[in-house]
Amino acid sequence: MTSEVLLAEPRGFCAGVDRAIDIVEHALTKFGRPIYVRHEIVHNTYVVDDLKKKGAIFIEELADVPPGATLIFSAHGVSRAIQEEAERRGFRIFDATCPLVSKVHVELAKLHKEGYEFIMIGHKGHPEVEGTMGQLDSGIHLVEDVEDVAKVQPAQTDLLAVVTQTTLSVDDAAEIVAAVKARFPQVREPKQQDICYATQNRQDAVKLMTPLVDVVIVVGSPTSSNSNRLRELADRLGTPAYMVDSAADLQEAWFDGAQKVGLTAGASAPDVLVQEVIARLRAMGAVSVRTLDGIRETIKFPLPKGLKHD
Repeated sequence: MTSEVLLAEPRGFCAGVDRAIDIVEHALTKFGRPIYVRHEIVHNTYVVDDLKKKGAIFIEELADVPPGATLIFSAHGVSRAIQEEAERRGFRIFDATCPLVSKVHVELAKLHKEGYEFIMIGHKGHPEVEGTMGQLDSGIHLVEDVEDVAKVQPAQTDLLAVVTQTTLSVDDAAEIVAAVKARFPQVREPKQQDICYATQNRQDAVKLMTPLVDVVIVVGSPTSSNSNRLRELADRLGTPAYMVDSAADLQEAWFDGAQKVGLTAGASAPDVLVQEVIARLRAMGAVSVRTLDGIRETIKFPLPKGLKHD
């Protein structure tokens, strides 16, 4: 099949995902099973199934959580309405929202008090988008592409700001922001780029790797936004790219004539899945594996009060 596998660096778990999984595992240790989690803690089948085996129960409706239970909000964040309902129901609550998503929520609240309306760039129906838009009762408008920008009708344009989903394609987001600025020249951009460091780093690593290989494999679940963006990016750069939930999804036909295979993983995909894909590629004929140079991530986010490490 192929002579070499090139590994993107960085790849796989980010600090926000590490923290979210850690919160569930610490809660299980401290309070015992079951622990209830609203929505998948992160968008990865392996991670969710593993936590289910340990005693986590994943729900969408708070009515499915018994009184007095421990409830964890997923890494994607939740709306104010969900937060308030959970508090009314008296659950023991731990918030696993990624701190970088929380940063966007804080900026929204601050600017909203100053009278701003918002244009949010993101994917309709994604839990992060629902959570962020749900921070406000009104005055936030979702756009998914450049075409949507022309349809936005804010009540006023003097105080208008842009926020984005953190797991978008950097290039796509930049194109949409440019369209927003062209229509609303006074629009306020985020003080810091909303797209998170891990999403940016993994996309940059794919840009570096893709020209060096004949095919790209992205390890990630279909529901993972940042994993989908990695596959789309490699494909856009002209290299056939496929996303797999596990090594079992690999198809030999993808590698016909390939001498080099590029391998990366979304921010919610654990390294065990990458290693299983490598083992499968070796079984299919790969003779060597090489990790490319890239950024070494050292960021760690603390656990919430009540779940601190001993």
